[in-house]
Amino acid sequence: MAETLLLVDDDSDVLRAVGDYFERLGYEVAREGTGEEGVATFQRLRPEVVILDLHLPDVGGLEVLERLRPQGASVILLTGQGDIDTAVRAMQLGAEHFLTKPVDMKHLAAATARVAEKVRLTRQNALLRARDHEGEGLDSLGVSPAMRELARQIELLAASERSTVLLAGESGTGKGWAARVVHHLSLRSIGPFVEVNCGGLSATFLDSELFGHEKGAFTDAKERKQGLFELADGGTIFLDEIGELAPELQPKLLKVLDTKTFRRLGGTREMTVDVRLIAATNRDLVSDVQSGRFREDLYYRLSVMPLRLPPLRERSREDRLALLTRILHDLGPQMPGCPSACSAEALDRLLSAPLPGNVREMRNVLERAMILARGAGQIGVEHLPPDLRKAGSAGGVGGDRRHAALTLADVERQQIERTLKFHGGNRTRAAQELGISRATLINKIKAYALDL
Repeated sequence: MAETLLLVDDDSDVLRAVGDYFERLGYEVAREGTGEEGVATFQRLRPEVVILDLHLPDVGGLEVLERLRPQGASVILLTGQGDIDTAVRAMQLGAEHFLTKPVDMKHLAAATARVAEKVRLTRQNALLRARDHEGEGLDSLGVSPAMRELARQIELLAASERSTVLLAGESGTGKGWAARVVHHLSLRSIGPFVEVNCGGLSATFLDSELFGHEKGAFTDAKERKQGLFELADGGTIFLDEIGELAPELQPKLLKVLDTKTFRRLGGTREMTVDVRLIAATNRDLVSDVQSGRFREDLYYRLSVMPLRLPPLRERSREDRLALLTRILHDLGPQMPGCPSACSAEALDRLLSAPLPGNVREMRNVLERAMILARGAGQIGVEHLPPDLRKAGSAGGVGGDRRHAALTLADVERQQIERTLKFHGGNRTRAAQELGISRATLINKIKAYALDL
């Protein structure tokens, strides 16, 4: 993909000459003649490099630099006068270079290439760090074809960091987790992730929360307040329960999605933001559109590539095991002294339970079990809720205590060993059935010291 360059200069001849030169070098070039237009174009395109003239007709180049740097811009500043004090001030504000006109084009091209390479490496490193973020790897979705396809779609959406995302599914299926994964796997991971629940808030209060307000906009507005869209600039805003959004706020949200602009409550100035929107709902928005409860144009703007998070009852046993492993991995550091391994029977109960509250209920059950098992070597059936202790047990509460205690690692080792034996030791076919890469399988064979 070609690197993008933004030129901001009020001299049309400079824009044409410099822009044409860099286009011949293979850059995608955007040109703007004022500081305000330059800021807006940067927020829209997020170019690798900005070449900015110091003297502009509306706002000074240093002011534009000061506004762009917090948004991650890498700026080369040009000026017709080599003022040392101005050069020092520009470098203090974060300019990459300060060059005097008329600039040598080869010198400018070399400086631009170095800055672009620095930006590219910074973004790649941020992306790699995001892929290792906490326990939020997509492997925890499971190994079934349906969940592997869901993981693939999440990765595609993360890469399309300007596309709106609509997450659908029952309450507790992990829509918030999926929203954070999309953010952390995207280049926006270096920016903020802001979450707000649209349910249970009055239209005026939610308007103020999302878009901010000016002093005196309503009775209790004693001072100006920034909204969450402003705070999420350069990152992601997650609107949970979007189906509960008040009808009077839906046109305002649609405008932000279409134009990236809005006004604070009680304000007259247009604010511009670069925010990726992820929305989630457990409602049937199609029915809400048909009934007039939800705007049709907003629905289609949100559902560019909708993702449905399936309830636990629709997930395979192997997928549930992957989810349970992730939850225990997340809870372990938060609960010192509590076991993060399950007995074989407790594990069977957890993987077979209906859990109508989905992922949220599984997490609550596991957290409670870990608390009750504090000091014990593992989570047993006796540490589970009463309905799970009774379920599936022919021998009454607690079941047969004569069993070998297995950790999740033991279960994984046994499954890999059985699969390899079934395929006669063929690692490629075994890896395909297990839903992992051949390299991952080989590493696990070494880790578990499997002799096959």
